Amino acid sequence: MISHLSIYLTCIILGIMLFFSFVVAPVTFTALNEDNARKFIRKIFPYYYTVNLAISILVLICFLILKIFTLDFYLIFSVAVLFAVSNFILMPLINKYRDEKHDKKFKQLHFVSVVINFLQIILLVIILI
Repeated sequence: MISHLSIYLTCIILGIMLFFSFVVAPVTFTALNEDNARKFIRKIFPYYYTVNLAISILVLICFLILKIFTLDFYLIFSVAVLFAVSNFILMPLINKYRDEKHDKKFKQLHFVSVVINFLQIILLVIILI
């Protein structure tokens, strides 16, 4: 039962990520003006990262309970660490550089965050296959 729970939770993370990447973010920037879109994105990203980090930790706990230390354990651990890095390090820097109008640094770090997001999606797909 716990092994099924870990699969369901992993699917939930992947679903949230796909929905956010391909629906929420694009629609936000087409439906709202730039100022409101920025405000909304700044409010929703911490939730996005925190919820996915929490679910990732639950998956890790499932693996620990089952004493499963296969590649999947290390992949979900990596996904969780990347959520923490994105939430607590990368996102504040991105916001700082945007506010200070350091466009080059903002674009570089935003690109890194997009790469991390897609890497996490790939890792989750590997876990699920």
